[in-house]
Amino acid sequence: MGRHSGIHHAHLSGPDLVVAEQAFSTCRDKPRESCGLFGVYAPDRRAAELTYFGLYALQHRGQESAGIAVSNSSEIMVVKDMGLVSQVFNENILLSLQGDLAIGHVRYSTTGSSLWQNAQPVLKKFAQGSFAIAHNGNLVNARQLKEELSRDHIPFVTSSDTEVIACLIATYSDQTMESSLNHAIARLAGAYSLLILTEDKLIGIRDANGFRPLCLGEVENGYVLASESCAIDVVGGRLVREIEPGEMIVIDKDGVRSQMLLSVQRKALCIFEFIYFARPDSIIYDRSLYSIRHRMGTILAEESPAEGDLVVPIPESGFPAAIGYAQASGIPFGLGLIKNKYIGRTFIQPSHAARKIGIALKLNPLRDSLKDKRVVVVDDSIVRGNTSQSIIQLLHEAGAREVHMRVSSPPIRYPCFFGIDMAERE
Repeated sequence: MGRHSGIHHAHLSGPDLVVAEQAFSTCRDKPRESCGLFGVYAPDRRAAELTYFGLYALQHRGQESAGIAVSNSSEIMVVKDMGLVSQVFNENILLSLQGDLAIGHVRYSTTGSSLWQNAQPVLKKFAQGSFAIAHNGNLVNARQLKEELSRDHIPFVTSSDTEVIACLIATYSDQTMESSLNHAIARLAGAYSLLILTEDKLIGIRDANGFRPLCLGEVENGYVLASESCAIDVVGGRLVREIEPGEMIVIDKDGVRSQMLLSVQRKALCIFEFIYFARPDSIIYDRSLYSIRHRMGTILAEESPAEGDLVVPIPESGFPAAIGYAQASGIPFGLGLIKNKYIGRTFIQPSHAARKIGIALKLNPLRDSLKDKRVVVVDDSIVRGNTSQSIIQLLHEAGAREVHMRVSSPPIRYPCFFGIDMAERE
């Protein structure tokens, strides 16, 4: 195919796509995930410290802000700020957050501006005391609920839908927290995995479709709830199971209780958790994301073969599919692009005129490996294709004789309104 080779996608059967777009540092050519959640109930352990490590493992799910709420059985304390987990917290802050229960959050904004006021967890007063809440997802009826609550003279200080959920829960102030949640959750529409912290309970809830992941783990003398199992691994825990769609888990001194809040009509875990969002060492549906992405590369090699001398991944997310493609095709796997790890996902998006230099800042070719080679480039997904075209040009300029682009996910055709940054068709 040479310089004018097309871009081939895998054609996978499975659930309807719930997809999105994200900035691939320079030109919004990857989906942007929404948030990461981590909560812990662990008597006689430093819950804030465990939560800090759990959030560190989930940093890929959000880089705009980070926060931790801790309960010491009599009050809830919250520390949150803009920035990465390592920028927001230090040893002194963690030592000041004393308690056996905690929840934490890392955020990328999908509803609400990227402002300190919208950082989570959100602390809310309640007739029974106080509670903190953290949310991964997006409500499709947030505006309607906010208008209804505003008519009852309930003030709002943020633009996030998480505060809408908190205010809705607080309206049932004459009831217990679990009863309030039963009523409030029934009024929510959209995608949500929630962690709620009271003075003496850790609660996790997943929407009826299971759009966003949430799992239960066991640690020494306690339990954790996390968006991904990799965070449970980091704190030395054991994955117990995934929270079911529509399920509420309550963890307190009496152990773990489960209640189905919502009837499940159809499971719809976002397919981009499989393709890109979740870390490859996380487990979903009893399978590692690495094995799933490796299998996608194998299928891609069967559906879209290419004559090549070298299979090259787009780092870092393209590695599993590229290895699968190489093994299935018999073409050697090798590195052809080196990623600058110090340019993160929040790197400024340059103007159109500066796109080429932006790509060069993020990826640099290994010219010795590419010279005179027929290169098969494997990526996990493409949103707009601007970056892919720039990478193809970069590889040709580095000496590749041919460049064949292969993409392990199906084509992205429609917008998403369920907690990923793509609410328009482009």
